[in-house]
Amino acid sequence: MVTTMRLDFQRLATGWSPTQTAPDMPTFDPEPIDEPEKENDEEEVTTDKDEKESVEKEIEYNTSNIDFEEMLSAEDDDSLKQMHNYFASVEATAKNEFTGKYEGYNLILLTAEGFSPYAVHEEVTPTLFKMVNEGYNFTDFYVPLWDVSTSDGEYVSLTSLVPKSGIWSFSASANIDLPFVMGNQLKDLGYKTVAYHNHTYTYYNRDASHPNMGYDYKGVGNGLDMSGGWPASDLEMMQETIPEYIADEPFHAYYMTVSGHMQYSFAGNNIAYKNKEYVADLPYSEQAKAYLATQIELDKALENMLDQLEEADIADKTLIVLATDHYPYGLDNSTIDELAGHEVDRAFELYKSPLIIYTKGMDPVTIDKPSSNLDIVPTLSNLLGLDFDSRLFMGSDIFSDSSPLVMFRNKSFITDKGKYNSATNEFIPTEGDSNDDFYDYIDAISLIVDNKFYYSVKILETDYYKEFD
Repeated sequence: MVTTMRLDFQRLATGWSPTQTAPDMPTFDPEPIDEPEKENDEEEVTTDKDEKESVEKEIEYNTSNIDFEEMLSAEDDDSLKQMHNYFASVEATAKNEFTGKYEGYNLILLTAEGFSPYAVHEEVTPTLFKMVNEGYNFTDFYVPLWDVSTSDGEYVSLTSLVPKSGIWSFSASANIDLPFVMGNQLKDLGYKTVAYHNHTYTYYNRDASHPNMGYDYKGVGNGLDMSGGWPASDLEMMQETIPEYIADEPFHAYYMTVSGHMQYSFAGNNIAYKNKEYVADLPYSEQAKAYLATQIELDKALENMLDQLEEADIADKTLIVLATDHYPYGLDNSTIDELAGHEVDRAFELYKSPLIIYTKGMDPVTIDKPSSNLDIVPTLSNLLGLDFDSRLFMGSDIFSDSSPLVMFRNKSFITDKGKYNSATNEFIPTEGDSNDDFYDYIDAISLIVDNKFYYSVKILETDYYKEFD
């Protein structure tokens, strides 16, 4: 970990950046890429040509009026031409029954430090338990670990882009246009947009990246005052900041929390020590109890948030969304297994985590479709009824009928068909069938993954989104 941090700072200071190579594939035509055939597709029951065309016309897609053909004809740069061809070929997602369901709602979006499934406990963290089980309950959601941990996980959640290996992608993103992040989208609609972090405001250069996303940003050192002790309190942050915007509807607030930060011990963690009494009688090791004690502070913060929204009579008009930045890697493997109650699979299950999407009075819905934090921005854009182009994100609206794809940094992946482990070259079919028939499928999905990695980096390198701002 010390070596990783040293390399991070060295690369940031020297401007080092790895070279990217385009995937070995032909130039895209403006026609959509052929996806692998889906099993159990609905049978075509319409035989009349006119009736079929009428049904197709009723389908609306989340696209904008981008004319890629015109952009191609006017472009001289070969790299940008390649990008225009690629994004023209991406299949857009269709609008659905969830489109615009929360149009006009306030939005509070949180990246919760070290949050995990083990932090959701009916007695220990009742607010987290309530929000997971009484909102949209995503049972197969993942937050992969990338190269710069906290910063990369946050970057993926807020941009729907794969981070560039070896650099601080969020820091680099401060120099490009990001019109499709939630802050800029909602700011353009007249929302009050604010962001907070209860740690040093310059850490990972958030003082540059977060204003670039459309936020009036405060952290410790530029307007947010927190009590002493490491880590700082999420509860205190909510108590101090929510009154700054709660009366200014519509609003969008973003939080990067810190109470759940390692190390997980009562001796060296201010928050764990503060909440020690609440976990004293739990049947876990000291490290496991210390971890849960840090998550209690997040639970208290969310409880306070719900109370303030209720007092302002806007709890049923405010959408709350929470995902983690990464699994709690400060825990020993044995402690993770202890909290899970079984030996956790390190290839995939380790990165599984809840996604909270919750508002007061909503009807609980369980979603078992594989998804990841790469899908958060397009999903929220659809729920809020925003005018966005789904082809320009690397993730997709979870509620759409698009084929699911969860990607990991070693290019392993999860789809509705199964899990592919690139380290072992093993494919585990969802239905338990033999993997002998999946070689073509693996190649097809791997090509899609390669291109999402590559074009995410190209967006960062070329400032491609400025074409649409």
